[in-house]
Amino acid sequence: MKKLQWLLLIVIGIFSSASLSQFEYPKYFPEPVYDFSKNKLQPDVIQLGRTLFYDPILSSNDSVSCASCHNPYSAFAHTDHALSHGIHDSIGKRNAPALFNLAWKNSFMHDGAIHHLDVQALAPISSSLEMNENIAHVVEKLKHSDRYVQLFKQAFRDSKITGEHLLKALAQFQLTLVSCTSRYDSMRQGLLVFSEQEQRGYRLFKLHCNSCHAEPLFTSSGFINTGLEPDSLRYDYGRVLVSKNPRDSFCFAIPSLRNISYTFPYMHDGRYSKLNQVLKFYGRKKEAHAQYDDRIKSIPEFSSDERVELNSFLLTLNDLSFVFRKEHQFPKEILLKEIKK
Repeated sequence: MKKLQWLLLIVIGIFSSASLSQFEYPKYFPEPVYDFSKNKLQPDVIQLGRTLFYDPILSSNDSVSCASCHNPYSAFAHTDHALSHGIHDSIGKRNAPALFNLAWKNSFMHDGAIHHLDVQALAPISSSLEMNENIAHVVEKLKHSDRYVQLFKQAFRDSKITGEHLLKALAQFQLTLVSCTSRYDSMRQGLLVFSEQEQRGYRLFKLHCNSCHAEPLFTSSGFINTGLEPDSLRYDYGRVLVSKNPRDSFCFAIPSLRNISYTFPYMHDGRYSKLNQVLKFYGRKKEAHAQYDDRIKSIPEFSSDERVELNSFLLTLNDLSFVFRKEHQFPKEILLKEIKK
């Protein structure tokens, strides 16, 4: 199945050698929180990070790459299963979140366990349910690859391969994953006017959803208890396992709504496959005593027409050019390596 996916990518025609553009974003975006002075973007480092991101050499049996759970055609999310799968088809605890606009984030994972992008990759690499590797062994494998010796030398002007450079390269590639060319963005730039239906959905969104999914990133980067009943098979307590604060029980990171059509299934455990299911969930009748966030309690029960209007607006957040941007896709050398296996 995995080889078939690689072959399909070739058929689609992603043997692109186009160079990666620099980090750019619209004027109405806030300033990034990432400190670029400590990891200055460089084309050769970005290219190295891109190659590493798609290479299953990061896993203990060379079967799982970052892209296995963060597919570029799904806005770097995981859509094959409700819960992400790792090495030996192990079933993970949560659905892998989408990867874009990471320069504006200061915490990562659904529970915010990681606080810096430069070290985030250590979590999936070391997880027994994901890559089941350790960074020291990955470095040793890379040292035995003439291709990587060359790539690291080009990137860091030093033939020495280190874990720090590996992690910084992965971070640099991910920092280039900026999604800002949706229909919504065209509206913000005055290039188009929303339809009446989209405009009505936009008004509903600003009235009931914007406090958590704040424009223009469409996330407030916080954590929230939505009132979602825990999965009886995998009882996930959420952020409290990290913060040890009882108030964080069943709280999870608020995701961006950008590229909403590509990032299903929804919620931290991927239980909803349709956007309409999510809207029905948030618009359900609330119990006054329930322990979920007051922002959720204030959301009304949406009519069928209102759900259509909200859907219409949310679709304007899809960024087709980002999802199919050739500079983000699988490098040719990784595809060829997988095909030869």
